[in-house]
Amino acid sequence: MNVYRYDGTFAGFLTCVWDALESRAEPTAFLLPADSPTLWEERAMEADRARARRLYTALARRVSPAFQVLIARGFLTCLPEKELALFTLIRRGFQEGDRVRLDLSDPVMARVNLALTKMWTEWDHLKGFIRFSDLDGVLVGEIEPKNRVLPLLASHFAARYPCERLVLYDRTHREAFVSDRGQWKLLPAEDFRMGPAGTQERAFRAMWRKYYKTIAIEGRLNPKCQSTHLPKRYRHVMTEFLTDEQLEQELPEQSAQARPLEGAPSSLKQLDGDVGR
Repeated sequence: MNVYRYDGTFAGFLTCVWDALESRAEPTAFLLPADSPTLWEERAMEADRARARRLYTALARRVSPAFQVLIARGFLTCLPEKELALFTLIRRGFQEGDRVRLDLSDPVMARVNLALTKMWTEWDHLKGFIRFSDLDGVLVGEIEPKNRVLPLLASHFAARYPCERLVLYDRTHREAFVSDRGQWKLLPAEDFRMGPAGTQERAFRAMWRKYYKTIAIEGRLNPKCQSTHLPKRYRHVMTEFLTDEQLEQELPEQSAQARPLEGAPSSLKQLDGDVGR
């Protein structure tokens, strides 16, 4: 049994999977560089993009294109020990074919499907809950998601605002989406601050907050119902719930549950295939 320590990238994970399948090893855990050491024998793996690309291509050829997408998107979820679950599915997929993906009674497949459902729900919520501020001609926003949905949001907002310059920062995974009129990248960013807003931006923020408060009917306030449509965990980065001072303050410390990505990719095309879509 082996413990694989890798850089946290999708290419790095597929490199570990290649090694495990080739050596017929049974992985016990997949660790990031910052994770604590274990008593198991560890194998430090550097990302081999050539092997990762071959394995990624084989997922579509030997199993199915849908299975290939499932593995790539499953890697973006916050499923605990997702690497072990995805490795199990990959190994079974090569042995049994695409019926693994369709076997809803399999507990591993059920866990991955549930994680994907939660990720897509979060992605759908954030498409409507993200608030951008106009800072010197650049639209800047912040999110703090549980799943790594920024690669999925990137293509959405780049297409939605093809004539704008955008910056969207993911506090949890410490990476930023940067778009310049439709041309975009994902970049690692350990620290990020929005900076002060100008007079016009502050005026728009004030109008937005006033609209939010005015449209409500005081006698029909229902906080519980409101929370089902707008969960509270999104509100701490939404303009209508914050003051300008709160929007411009320093970032809070990262959640203890977050696993920062080491060596974040510069774009979604990690393996000459758009794995995030």
